[in-house]
Amino acid sequence: MNLQDYKGVMTFAEQVEGKLTNVSLELIGKGRELAKDLNTNVTAVLVGENMADLAKTLIEYGADRVIVADDPELKYYRTEPYTQVLANVINEYKPEAMLVGATAIGRDLGPRLAGRIHTGLTADCTKLEIDAENKELRMTRPAFGGNLMATILCSKHRPQMATVRPGVMVKEIRDTNRKGEIISYTKPIEKNKCFVEIEDVVKAIHKKVDIQDAKILVSGGRGMGGPENFKILQDLAEALGGEVSSSRAAVDAGWTPKEIQVGQTGKTVRPTLYIACGISGAIQHLAGMEESDYIIAINKDSGAPIFNVADVGIVGDLFQIVPKLTEKVKEDRAKNAEQ
Repeated sequence: MNLQDYKGVMTFAEQVEGKLTNVSLELIGKGRELAKDLNTNVTAVLVGENMADLAKTLIEYGADRVIVADDPELKYYRTEPYTQVLANVINEYKPEAMLVGATAIGRDLGPRLAGRIHTGLTADCTKLEIDAENKELRMTRPAFGGNLMATILCSKHRPQMATVRPGVMVKEIRDTNRKGEIISYTKPIEKNKCFVEIEDVVKAIHKKVDIQDAKILVSGGRGMGGPENFKILQDLAEALGGEVSSSRAAVDAGWTPKEIQVGQTGKTVRPTLYIACGISGAIQHLAGMEESDYIIAINKDSGAPIFNVADVGIVGDLFQIVPKLTEKVKEDRAKNAEQ
């Protein structure tokens, strides 16, 4: 392929039931940063049914151009029709970089799409940057269980393609006055043996909030001593109106489920308040939460690395401190309610 034919940054704007995912907006923000270094523009590809309003939203969040594939066949995500649309768009518009969110949909779509257009894919990236000398995309991701960070290049093929972990990048501030180009994708979808039919959509109700969406997180680590002790963190989280999360050590010990793990091999979070209890602060954990607005660390080891990123550090026994914090929060809330 002639690499010089490929220009621009493209992102996959994932939507579920007519609602854009946060990572779709985060990718546009990062795409603008990369596009600035490449002196080019950002194109978002939106796939679904009745997507007109969402296309405008993508422009307001920074997309210079939105390509909309609007078809009843695309109402629900299915691997083959979505791959067809994205592959055709890439072959026509030839972006030099293609970004996809590392969600359940993105992890399925990304590899199939990369195979269809004959390029490489770096999965689950936590950092993207443009090499100042050769203008190639440097894609960084955790390797060997998060113990190493690998930076990968795709020098001989285009587009340079990556799936990006949600919560790592920062979305642009919305500008409702921003203008951009909206293009309709009209090429028909060809049914083949790879199609599947959706017979029914079953929705399950979950009471817990995804920790990536939580504004307040109370997180526990190895210092909690056992699964039963996470009850005091739950009490504090409920008093604050937040959620409980944990470090990898707590997950590996079987104390907490994988879906609430914070860190390089878990989820990257940016809450307004992050309270770390009994977490020493390994670099893998810090990478997943150090961008939180305000960090409070509670640990009996005064030399714990977590204190290096904390706004407030409390050295002491968490089993005495956390219940007192919970009691104080409840008291203050009761007073405010009376007033």
